[in-house]
Amino acid sequence: MISAKGLHKRYEKTVAVDDLSFEVRPGVVTGFLGPNGSGKSTTMRLMLGLDHGGGETLFDGERFASIRRPMNHVGTLLEAKQFHPTRSARNHLKMLASANGIANARIDRVLDLVGLGSAKRKKPKGYSLGMSQRLGLAQALLGDPHTLMLDEPTNGLDPHGIHWMRDLLKSLAAEGRTIFVSSHLLSEMQLMADELVVIGRGHMIFNGDVDQFVREFTTSTVIVRSPFADAFVPALEAKGASVTKGDDGELVVSEVEIGMVGHLAFTEGIELTELSSRSASLEEAFMSATGAAEQFVAEKPIQTAQTPEGAQNA
Repeated sequence: MISAKGLHKRYEKTVAVDDLSFEVRPGVVTGFLGPNGSGKSTTMRLMLGLDHGGGETLFDGERFASIRRPMNHVGTLLEAKQFHPTRSARNHLKMLASANGIANARIDRVLDLVGLGSAKRKKPKGYSLGMSQRLGLAQALLGDPHTLMLDEPTNGLDPHGIHWMRDLLKSLAAEGRTIFVSSHLLSEMQLMADELVVIGRGHMIFNGDVDQFVREFTTSTVIVRSPFADAFVPALEAKGASVTKGDDGELVVSEVEIGMVGHLAFTEGIELTELSSRSASLEEAFMSATGAAEQFVAEKPIQTAQTPEGAQNA
């Protein structure tokens, strides 16, 4: 269990992290989300005592700095490419293993686990970003810890590597480990995470179940197709439904449950060719929840009219 209480950090007049408190439970993958500049990396550094600030984080009741041989308890990956340039990948891990009382056999085990067994004698300075991420994960797993804290671990990985990372973290959580991982890949986070901590401009926005987050910040809709769609609209609106027409003639119905729509069609004698529900995505919920907390807002691209082929500009 990770328990963070009252974390805060200020850079002169700027509040980077503002009184954050949350828990990360074992046995689930907890995603850590927020726009750029929201304070995610600063929060993780505060949790590990790497930044000066306020508040307290306990890992199974202990501060990180108080844990003897911390790699055996908490594995961390905060930045890729934090390796000595002249040591091989294996010697880099061997140095860490020696300082933490970890057997050499574990070094080869984790290098094979992350897919670097054939590159273990190469120097990390020649690694790609994806290979560096794998070596960073091997470092985090070196002590076989019960807790993992990973900041953007899929950055630089190809689709196969992202799929592998997801399966690995879910399997580690299934073993009862505590997994706390940040990412900007929302589609991937929707597949991987069970719970979320969502922040914006250093403030807590949400802490809880992924499905609850999507329900809280979006509206699910019911899709209706019928040869008598126009005739069905007044009956739906009379029941308090909000109805709009889709581009292909479908009815997009909100504010009511799908069961009520089906029952109403039956009682009104309306033939339906489709009745389905459409749930919002984690990305849609994230955009809704954090829109006001976005720090770096770019201009929208200017839409230019298409010039017909062969036409001359005036």
